[in-house]
Amino acid sequence: MGLVMRILLLQLLLKASQDKKFVCEEADRALNKMVEFMTPLPLLHKLRAYASHANPRVRAKAAISISLCASKMVHGLQGMKEFGLVSLIQMAADLLNDRLPDAREAARSIVTSIYEAFTENEENEEQKQESWQDFCQSNLQAIHAQAIVKLISSW
Repeated sequence: MGLVMRILLLQLLLKASQDKKFVCEEADRALNKMVEFMTPLPLLHKLRAYASHANPRVRAKAAISISLCASKMVHGLQGMKEFGLVSLIQMAADLLNDRLPDAREAARSIVTSIYEAFTENEENEEQKQESWQDFCQSNLQAIHAQAIVKLISSW
């Protein structure tokens, strides 16, 4: 089943990346339904490979689906840790520098979901910012950490 799912997912991402409006819309609709009805964790594992795909449109569509999965995680931080919190933030950091605006916007949404889950138990805003900054600095390259901390502090 895993191979069939991977092939289906790749085909949907490729179709959603086409110039043909009808095909693109239908593939987007199918991707959204997949995200809506599947458990986020297994789907995130399948989508991970496409976040660094050579085709920028495929990357953008994968980033949007990853963003939807991250925001849908019921157990927030626990689910993200099961996937790999560091992997997720690194993926988002890479996507923040993507050529396509859709990928960058999805990356911002992923970062926001991670931040909200990561700081949900913090008492005050200062504590949230400090623990978030420590997390980013210890798990990302300095330039990426700075961009993500700035992104969160700007909203």
